Amino acid sequence: MNKSRFSMLVLEPGEIYFEDYSCIMNTQEAKTSGLCRIGHLKLCSKSLVFEPREWIYPLTKLHFKDCSEISIVKALVENDTQNIIKVKMKQYSEMLEENIIAPYRFKYENQNFYFYFDFASAEECLCQMQQLQRASTLHAPEHNSMVATILHSRYMRMVFDPVMMEDFTEKIVCELQAEKISPLVRHQGKLALTPTILYFQPFSNIENSPIFKLRLEDMRKMYKRRFLLRQVGLEIYGEKESLMSHIYLTFPSEDQRDKIYEILEQSPNVKLERGHIEEMTLQWQNGVVSNYDYLLYLNCLADRSKNDLTQYPVFPWVIADYTSDVLDLSNVDTFRDLSKPMGALNPERLEKLKERYNEMNEPKFLYGSHYSAPGLVLFYLVRKYPRYMLCLQNGKFDHPDRMFNSVRDVYNNCLRNMSDFKELVPEFYDTSAKGDFLVNKYEIDFGERYDGSKVHDVALPPWARTPEEFVSILREALESEYVSRHLHLWIDLIFGYKQRGKEAELANNVFHHVCYEGSVDLECVYDMNDRHALEVQIMEFGQVPKQLFTKPHVRRGAQTVNKPLSQSDSEFRAVKLECIDTIGLHKEDVNCVLREGSRIISVGKDGTLKVYDMVQGKQMRSIVLSSTPLSSCVMVDENTVAAGSWDNEIYLYNVEYGRVVESFRAHDDSVSCLLWIDKEHFLISGGWDGVVRVWGNVGKIGQALRGLKAEFDHDGKITTVTYRYQRFELHVIAGTSDGEVFIWDLASRELMNKVRIHSSPVCGASYALSDSIITVSEDGDMYVTDLSVLDSVYHKRMTEATSSLCWDGVSTLWLGDSAGTLLQWNMITVTQLAEHKAHSDLITCIYLDVISNTLVTASKDRTVKVWRLVKSS
Repeated sequence: MNKSRFSMLVLEPGEIYFEDYSCIMNTQEAKTSGLCRIGHLKLCSKSLVFEPREWIYPLTKLHFKDCSEISIVKALVENDTQNIIKVKMKQYSEMLEENIIAPYRFKYENQNFYFYFDFASAEECLCQMQQLQRASTLHAPEHNSMVATILHSRYMRMVFDPVMMEDFTEKIVCELQAEKISPLVRHQGKLALTPTILYFQPFSNIENSPIFKLRLEDMRKMYKRRFLLRQVGLEIYGEKESLMSHIYLTFPSEDQRDKIYEILEQSPNVKLERGHIEEMTLQWQNGVVSNYDYLLYLNCLADRSKNDLTQYPVFPWVIADYTSDVLDLSNVDTFRDLSKPMGALNPERLEKLKERYNEMNEPKFLYGSHYSAPGLVLFYLVRKYPRYMLCLQNGKFDHPDRMFNSVRDVYNNCLRNMSDFKELVPEFYDTSAKGDFLVNKYEIDFGERYDGSKVHDVALPPWARTPEEFVSILREALESEYVSRHLHLWIDLIFGYKQRGKEAELANNVFHHVCYEGSVDLECVYDMNDRHALEVQIMEFGQVPKQLFTKPHVRRGAQTVNKPLSQSDSEFRAVKLECIDTIGLHKEDVNCVLREGSRIISVGKDGTLKVYDMVQGKQMRSIVLSSTPLSSCVMVDENTVAAGSWDNEIYLYNVEYGRVVESFRAHDDSVSCLLWIDKEHFLISGGWDGVVRVWGNVGKIGQALRGLKAEFDHDGKITTVTYRYQRFELHVIAGTSDGEVFIWDLASRELMNKVRIHSSPVCGASYALSDSIITVSEDGDMYVTDLSVLDSVYHKRMTEATSSLCWDGVSTLWLGDSAGTLLQWNMITVTQLAEHKAHSDLITCIYLDVISNTLVTASKDRTVKVWRLVKSS
């Protein structure tokens, strides 16, 4: 049992707790008669709360607004002093009798209370009580202002106590006024920052600890937060094993919040985990991160926190069937339409809402209530957090018939009621808690419904026998193929481009303007009444999350990695490189290399083509194909190499017989890149003339020019070509010197899409997972671009300029840079696994030979190296 039953939750939301006095409470002036209880009197901004020492007695709450008189009891003998204060009440309330959570008992009767103080001076206490009683007679805005003045006065007198610090030699870098936030509660205090520890010292003694300490070395994540529509919050997460793993703070102003954020971010002792949204999105798209974890992450980025009921994390309803005995997750009808907000799922209701909307004056709103607000959150969680509900609703629970009694009834109400559009909370999908929010574990008497039945546990749909099974099935549904394919549509509504503006109107997703970030600047609202009204509306109505995306969100791919992500997973470990051969045959830069069996074939700036046999360990062929550099080479059959040249020609060379089979003028300027598509027997060439050509009869002597299948014109020079198959159709993808990527349909010869990705020439491109393309550019940028939405999912700026890339088609990406470093990336987990100093100069080409499990690299340092890929044990 807790040592103290008093908590900030027995006060009104936002009420301030000032002092604690040891005393005796009685209803008679004499101690020998009446109700005589030993305990503590709590002085708060709106009330007095007496907590008896004996837990069988209830806490007594005396509201200042219901108080008709506060005075010191005069002594019977002149010059004698009595340390007694009399409080005359018109009504009062009692709570937590025998420490049982239940609605407060309101006593509508006149009653005198006498407080016999043990140590404090009754005169000093009286002065403070009367001041707060006078404040209670004012309207709420004036009352808040007066209390804020009292609080500020106390704050100015309070000095951070260094006795509580771990080391008295610690130097305080920064000291600020702050509030520690938990649901419905704000603890005022002082924040002090030293080079090694963050301290928070509450004003009051109500917290379990007189001081909170978070070591800077234990800090892992830090988020700026919007609190009650003001950018003044800071949420910090530490190591789970640390003494304090989490704290949510707010500051008097945005400047002060930003100041402490900057100091912490720049501290050498703070090692934050740098998780970028692009990285997380790509991991989710690749199936590494679950839908549940991704939604938690997006909520966190959008200022949603479990410590702030006005911005509690929001999750979607995903199941629409609450009547079947067995839930069929392979049936589309089982699921809710995730492309629509809750208010638009019922066409008839939506039509009525639209009629009202069209008759409104600006600013219009379609929905008069929100999908997430404190009352809605606690509607779901009242059984788990009953004290929160009692705090929010002034000591009362909801009417039994309006409570969360049945999952099916609530969903149906959300579909039909003209003022109910709520979504869900994460607890519906949290399998670790086993659905404990659905069970009346505290055995609370919530009352009886209209049919005489007592409100107890939540009634589950027929397909779930227990709360644990219910949550488990919902989680399975959340991770199902249908939800994975459509979840991005719901993200667009809640966190994305359909959240506001014209797109929100088109999606029937318009809420009251006050709930949108940026619509109201409370700092500029100087009228106390207006400001108070806005704050109340924010508290009660709910807030739209911070907008995270302004373009359509990417879809999730089909691939899913079911095993958890950990360092022990060999699948995600770096592959070791063993250099098994170094070949130095060229006199100048080696521009391109490939492997065919035991043969290493390379072309260079010296215009020569070299063939080296790894088994015999010697050069087998060497031929000068052109007086100009050779840019590229590909195998078009087992023995024929196609080489592109700066003299605009493509040469076909037979390796076995050692002769040029054919050459033809392919472009009006240098041939810059070649690509062979074995399935179609197509050779694709790109040139500095800005043209991509597709050749069909390559290998048939004299037929190459006649076999021209298509040509595609571009503004910039072609720097790289790749391809994709989509529904059996071949698309040619070209990167240019302008930083653009073009996608051409070979069958129709039409440009499907183009997107400017880079600000410098694209020097490598590869089609990868989930309909995306990986590109690198000369300025060191790597982008992953989703071709379905034509938007970048991920961006990384390398330390050196990137010059080449090679994708293994599964998960691994190899990058070469201008310093000769070979970088290994896992593009499913979106992490760099290793880097290896491979050459002394820029790496021009990387070739992966799957059959021999080797990687071949070419460089400006005139060498070719062959690397064996060894899996880490």
